[in-house]
Amino acid sequence: MTTLLELDKVSIAYGRRHVVHEVSFRLEEGMIGCLLGPSGCGKTTLLRAIAGFEPVASGWIYLASEVVTRPGFALPPEKRQVGMVFQDFALFPHLSVEENIAFGIRHQSVGERKNRVTQLLQLVGLPAYGKAYPHQLSGGQQQRIALARALAPRPKLLLLDEPFSSMDVELREELAREVRAILKQEGISGLLVTHDQFEAFAMADEIGVINGGELQQWATGYQLYHQPANRFVADFIGQGVLLPGTVLNPHQVETELGIIEGEVPEGCGKGCPVDILVRPDDIVHDDNADLPAEVLDKAFRGAQFLYTLRLQSGVKVLSLAHSHYDYEVGTHMKIRLDIDHLVMFPRREDVR
Repeated sequence: MTTLLELDKVSIAYGRRHVVHEVSFRLEEGMIGCLLGPSGCGKTTLLRAIAGFEPVASGWIYLASEVVTRPGFALPPEKRQVGMVFQDFALFPHLSVEENIAFGIRHQSVGERKNRVTQLLQLVGLPAYGKAYPHQLSGGQQQRIALARALAPRPKLLLLDEPFSSMDVELREELAREVRAILKQEGISGLLVTHDQFEAFAMADEIGVINGGELQQWATGYQLYHQPANRFVADFIGQGVLLPGTVLNPHQVETELGIIEGEVPEGCGKGCPVDILVRPDDIVHDDNADLPAEVLDKAFRGAQFLYTLRLQSGVKVLSLAHSHYDYEVGTHMKIRLDIDHLVMFPRREDVR
């Protein structure tokens, strides 16, 4: 595959304060990437640099193998063939839907503009809304029109800055899947910025987790969940708990939930304290098991309950169980550990 976007050790600073530190990653043509992280981690600043709105202190940004940003130089945004969808949609209230979509292709002939607008309205599922005005649309409809407007000039890369943050959770994921399908159909690469991991999973092929201006890991959603590179990623992705354990040998660790088999971290010999990443789907409800756990809280999820449990040591874990097993808070349920992907880290007392 051909690389469309490449960042090589990009750092961004405001005065002496660095907000992005030597970030490097690649996005291939036709792929959808995501910058995921908590508020204030630098992900939007990085997106703005890719768009051409922020200078870099060091490093290079390439688009289709062309340097578009380096220290002292930034190709103007309008020359990058990059589209952008903003958090607030930024539709022109005095223009109709058709006029909003056609805004970026005014250089085309009347016939070409009309054909492209018709095509995009069909693509985003709003063929009858061309004469409407933004205030007559729902939030989800406005977002689709903002997307259509950004796609009209056929950019090489579409940047999306928290585009679904004003929506409720269910609509967010639904729109993320819709936008993914539209980008794939148009053959346009995308880069999404979000703090919502489920939105990222629904839309992106590859995800970069950012914290404190540093890229922690660039991988698929599956890899981030099952093979986190460090403690931050393990904690940020999914609903994991770090369960204390003690190394017995290079292939076994003793925990409160039993002996777990797997490769221990390099340098951890017998007796070494470790923390094992345990997800809710790793803690299995089993009436025939020997381990009781106290139910501290439960959240109904339709087919399942998400239980918060306390082990005898006081350690809290999460467990997903079929919803026809309805345990009351304060009662006990029996559990066992069933881990397919073993992830563990050497114990650090300062993070406990």
